[in-house]
Amino acid sequence: MSALAAAQAALAAEHAAVYGYGVVGARVGDGRRAEAAEAHAAHRARRDALARTVRELGGVPAPAAPAYGLPFAVADGPAAVRLAAELEDRVAGVYADLVRAARGPLRREAAAALREAAVRAVRWRGGGGVAFPGLAERP
Repeated sequence: MSALAAAQAALAAEHAAVYGYGVVGARVGDGRRAEAAEAHAAHRARRDALARTVRELGGVPAPAAPAYGLPFAVADGPAAVRLAAELEDRVAGVYADLVRAARGPLRREAAAALREAAVRAVRWRGGGGVAFPGLAERP
């Protein structure tokens, strides 16, 4: 995978995460609403940075879709917490691909984004994580 293709995939995942955190913020309990807002802002910032990166790599940033399908129904706070962890896992996966494809500063930035997503996933799960985030076997 080229760095441009990996950056486009990461951008698409960030678009989906921004959308998903809108759902999380609407359903998560008051005790975690600030955490959801912080994650939402972090993903918006990463999305904007990736759009610039895609342009720097000679591509045209893929636009966000009008809506995204959720992996499961999110009708209450516990489901919103599960969705947040799932969003972070998905983002970590595409950043792992970008780490493999990129070099130099882009690789360091992708590694930082992977680490941030993995830490947020652990927090949403209440302490449970995976040994190598973003490197789970994928079909």
